[in-house]
Amino acid sequence: MRNLIIVLSVAVGLISCGKETQKETVSQEVEQQVINEISNQIELKGTDDMKFDKSEFTVKAGEEVTLKFTNAGVLPIETMGHNVVVLEKDADVKTFATASAKAKATNYISDLYITDIIAQTKLLGPGESETIKFTLKEEGEYTYICTFPGHWIAMKGVIKAVK
Repeated sequence: MRNLIIVLSVAVGLISCGKETQKETVSQEVEQQVINEISNQIELKGTDDMKFDKSEFTVKAGEEVTLKFTNAGVLPIETMGHNVVVLEKDADVKTFATASAKAKATNYISDLYITDIIAQTKLLGPGESETIKFTLKEEGEYTYICTFPGHWIAMKGVIKAVK
């Protein structure tokens, strides 16, 4: 009986070690996949159903980011224009977006919160593209939105800046 207990204890120990090794391997693979997905070259599209085709990017902090944005829709700019505005980490997104939605004369970018903007594209019509360059100096999460009235609720995402 004592030998059976010893054998079972050793078996449980080996199985546990095997699972830990397996977990470590999976964890390392996931970490490598995340590292491979870091890119400072971003392509983003906006559509007529008021969505960005991607809601998250990971970039290297302190290095220049190139973002190419395309309005992939077909509806006219007056009813379905899109832009991309990258905001500072501490920006109040709702306040910024609400104020900007009232700023038709300045393509839906409010002068009241201009210091909250890191980078922005112009308001684009169907089939138009624009490329912007900017640097996220610190690690953290930066929200990007479309400021056309009402769009920011669905058209937003996060750029994660990592070292």
